[in-house]
Formats: sequence, C-alpha cells, structure tokens
Amino acid sequence: MENYKWLCYNKMIYSKRGMEMQSKDIALQTLNKYFGYNSFRSPQDEIIEEILKGRSASVIMPTGGGKSVCYQIPALILNGVAIIITPIIALMQDQVGSLKEMGVSAEYLNSTLSQQKQSEIIHKVLNGQVKLLYVSPERLLNNVFYETVKKMNVSLFAIDESHCVSQWGHSFRTDYLNLGVISVDFPNVPKIALTATANELTRNEIINNLGLTSAKQFVGSFDRPNITYVIESKSQESEQLVDYISENHEEDSGIVYCMTRRRVEEFAKLLQDEGYNAYPYHAGLSIEEREKHLNLFLKNEKVIIVATIAFGMGIDKPNVRFVCHMDLPSSIEAYYQETGRAGRDGEPSVAWMLYGVEDVAKRLQILERSGGDEQHKRLERNNIDTMFSLCEVVSCRRQVLMGYFGDTLDKNCNNCDNCLNPKQTEDASIYVQKALSAMCRTGQIYGVNYIVAILMGKENPRNIANKHNELNVFGLGKDLSESNWKTIFRQLIVMGYIDLNHIYGSLRLTNKGVPILKGIEKIRLSKHIVQKGKRLTQNIVKIGMSLEDEILFLKLKELRMKISKSKNMPPYLIFNDDTLKDMIFLKANNPNKMLKVNGVGDVKLRNYGGLFIEVINKHLSNE
Repeated sequence: MENYKWLCYNKMIYSKRGMEMQSKDIALQTLNKYFGYNSFRSPQDEIIEEILKGRSASVIMPTGGGKSVCYQIPALILNGVAIIITPIIALMQDQVGSLKEMGVSAEYLNSTLSQQKQSEIIHKVLNGQVKLLYVSPERLLNNVFYETVKKMNVSLFAIDESHCVSQWGHSFRTDYLNLGVISVDFPNVPKIALTATANELTRNEIINNLGLTSAKQFVGSFDRPNITYVIESKSQESEQLVDYISENHEEDSGIVYCMTRRRVEEFAKLLQDEGYNAYPYHAGLSIEEREKHLNLFLKNEKVIIVATIAFGMGIDKPNVRFVCHMDLPSSIEAYYQETGRAGRDGEPSVAWMLYGVEDVAKRLQILERSGGDEQHKRLERNNIDTMFSLCEVVSCRRQVLMGYFGDTLDKNCNNCDNCLNPKQTEDASIYVQKALSAMCRTGQIYGVNYIVAILMGKENPRNIANKHNELNVFGLGKDLSESNWKTIFRQLIVMGYIDLNHIYGSLRLTNKGVPILKGIEKIRLSKHIVQKGKRLTQNIVKIGMSLEDEILFLKLKELRMKISKSKNMPPYLIFNDDTLKDMIFLKANNPNKMLKVNGVGDVKLRNYGGLFIEVINKHLSNE
C-alpha cells in the first residue's frame, strides 16, 4: 500500500487554499492539467478512485469510451512507473506520442528501438524518470526483462485489450494467457484489465486467468449510438463497395476489412483505380510497407486502409467515418471490435457489411483446418452461427448486439438499416418447398451454389455429369434471381430448417424443415429488396455550423496539418476535430478562453495555443 500512503501525503501537497483535497479532486486536477478536460465520463472517476486506493479493477467500456484515462490518471498521481501491457506496436507509439505532447514522461519498449535506446529507457525507469512504460505481453514475460521489472517501483499494471486473455488468446497472442503470473509476483500492486469487447463468458475468463477474482467489475454500456449499422447481402460486391463509398463517404477516411490477403490486394487496387487514396495492409507486406501505409492513414485525411484483421487494434484515429466488412467476421466480438474503430470522436459514422452464405462455409473450413481442440472449435462454430444470425435478423440490429453482451435497449435504435428501412415479410412456403425439394432430390450432399444452379436451370459440367439436369426440380426456380435464392437459403439456415455441414459446406434438411417440405406448415421470410444506390445512412449529417464557422474550421485544420507535418505526427495528436470545434464555439481568442476548451491542457496551450489564437483573432477581425 506504499502508493496509497504516497497519495495521502500528496493530499497536502495538492492542497488548495490550505484545504485538504480528496483523491477525486487530485484526479480531476490532473485531468485538467494534462488532458484539458473539466470532468470525467462515468464511470471513469469511480475506476480511478478504486486504483488510487490500491485495489484492482476489471473494466469493460466501448471503444472511444475513454478506457486509457482510467489508468493514465492514476499513473500520473501514484509514485513509481505504471506498466501498460498492450499487443500492438502502433498503439504503443500512438499513446506515447500523445502523452508526450501533453508533457507526460512516457516510453515504450519494442523491436523498433535499438538495444542502446532500450537500455537508456530501462535506466530512466529504474531512476524514477518515467511514469508510464508500454510493453507487449511477450516483452513483459521475457525472463531477463521480467527480473528487471521486479526491481522497478511499479505503481500499477494495466492489461489493455484484455479479451486476448480469454478464447481470443488461443488464436491471437498466447502470452496473454500467462499474464496471471503478475498477480502472484506483485500481489500488492493494483491491476486494471481493460477491453471494449467481452460477453459474460469472456469477462469470467479475464477475471480467472488474471487472478482478479476479488477485483471490482465495471461494465459500461455497449451502445455506440453514433454508429449506424448496415448489413447487406453480396451480389456484385465490387460494384456495391464503390457505390457505397461514392454515395456516402467520398471525402472521408475509412477501413475496409477482408478475410484474406488476396482480397485485400484486389479491393485496394479497385479503390485506387476509382481514384481513392487506398492502401493495403496485411501480414504478407514488409514491415516497411505496413509502417508506410499506417502512417499515411494516421497523418492524412481522405485515406482508406484495406486490411485483414491484422490492422486496427488500438488505432486511435478519431475521425474514421466508416468501417466496411467485405466478408463475414469470425464472431460478434470481432465485429464489434472492428466496427468500433469508426467514430471514436463521437461523430456520426457507419459500420457497413456485405455477407454471403459462402462466407460461413469459408469460416468453418478455416476453423476445421486449425489446430484447436474440439471444445474450442465448438465455441468458434457457435460464434460464427451467432454472427450469421445478426446478419439475417429483421429486427433492430443494435438490440441484438447489445443483448449479446448482456446489455439492453428498450426500444428500436432508429439508427440501423432494419430500423431505417424495415424489412417486409411474405409467405414464402412455395419457394421454400422448391429449395428443400432440390436439396433432397440431389442427395443432400451439395452446397448452396450447386443447389441454386439446379433451381435456376443452369447447366454445368458437374450437374450434367450427375444427371441432375434431368431432375424435375431443374429450372423450377427461374422466377427468382440467384441472389433471391441465396437469401432464402441463408434465412432457412439461421431459422434452423437447414443444417450447414461444418467441413464441406453441404446442406441437409432438419426435422424442423420436414413439415415445410410436406406442405403441412407455412413459412414467412423477409423480402429481399435490392436498394442499389439508395442512401441507407440518411441520418448521417455534418454538424451544423455557419458559413463563417466552417471557414474558420478549415483554417484551423490547415494550421493543424501544417504543424503535424513539421513534427511528423498525426494531426489528431495536436488537437482532434472536437477540440477545434470547441475553439470556434468559445471564440478562444486569448489564453484564458483557450484553457476552457476541451482538450487543451497547460502543455498544449504553451506549445500550440498562440498559433491557434492568432488564426482565430485574424479570422474574427476579418469577419
């Protein structure tokens, strides 16, 4: 409890007008001094107080909810160095760069640094000159470095992206699974586990694996009200992607996720040919190429990254306006994590996804080829099924998402495609009978594409060789399009009338489907309404500003870009868009007004305030 004693001592140091300050007051003063904000978001203040009292905590908060503040403020108040464990090099560099801009002594240790530089940083830490040290789990658990950590005056451990401790760890970073050792070796040092993505099962694994059974749990709302969720079935996916971006995000930065490296390259080339600043990002590229593309994305606007899931975790770019998925994510956790990279600044943003039943087959095939045990595979199969169900649901998608994480939404969100454009249903019994009959007549050993070809009457070498072109069901479904038939099969799989073989992607009739096939029961399905070119995100509008304010906003952004290029750092590390808008709202044309702007602390006022005040004053005098 040495840190808490130090805190008590500091109550006297941080006294105001001779009165003793409480830990909340110290935390708030620290927030204002370094971060430039006057209040915490709930439950940041409760979490910080828990850590300052020397107790551990498990924190589940949505992306953009301010998780990092929950350990950064205690790190600045407590005596010693906070060890921040994070899986991504880009996150370390981003966080440390941001903290240094605020005047905080923060460092990271990773493979991008020379041995000499790493030795210098460790020396600074041992001498008490560093408040936050960012490391990967592999670095922390390295035998030599771990012994060095034991010699440090550690104020707290923060385990970021802690969902990797649970089932994600089996396929992502196995060293996360061994982090429970710090609870054994550092029993009196508070630990804080943080993630944006954890259902009840995952939360229990985090607590048990990290030895946090006595820690207080903080679970915030999983709702991201500024994100519009849109999910569409695949038809002409390249055309769909280009149409969507050109209709909705011509001037925006965004991320496009794909399942494979090959598809990443294809879609990056497609967008480049359409005139967009689009760059691929995947593990097959050299480290230099990935670093180059990441920097272009972080330091510029109107840049699109096309990536596998290797990209994005911990990326703090606030003005990502859209996240597109060209393939089905592996789970709702993965989907929520990836879509959460949009709209971290709280501005309207979109999560747009295309999916097809073939995506499910691919996901299951990849899973069967993996090295996991049967229990793990069974869990992953359930994750895929649940993700697929989210795509097929005709009710409010946000309600489904929040319900998955144990959260609730009492009414429709009116900010997803199903709420904005409710799906219609119709009696589809005749079509379903045709689909099920085609499956049974061909032996229930083929996949969706094969059965659809039979229904559409499309001959190919395979069905000719099997003489299935001679069946009475051949061509029985010519009155519907191929995409219509695929939609019907998707809904039947989700509703349990058809089983999808986990290995081969073949379809089999279930007991539930028999009454439909025999005409004993009726079935209603959602209509598949193609809305090509229709703007589904009509609620996405720019924040209203007067013409003069818009002009000033552009001037401030130009100044920010000029500074960021001179310092070779992302613009949002200078000030984010919300801070620039607050400058305009408050007409911050002097230091006192500038200090009242959210996001302007003492150090940033000293470093940049004068330049922005000059632009504002010049604009106001011209106005």
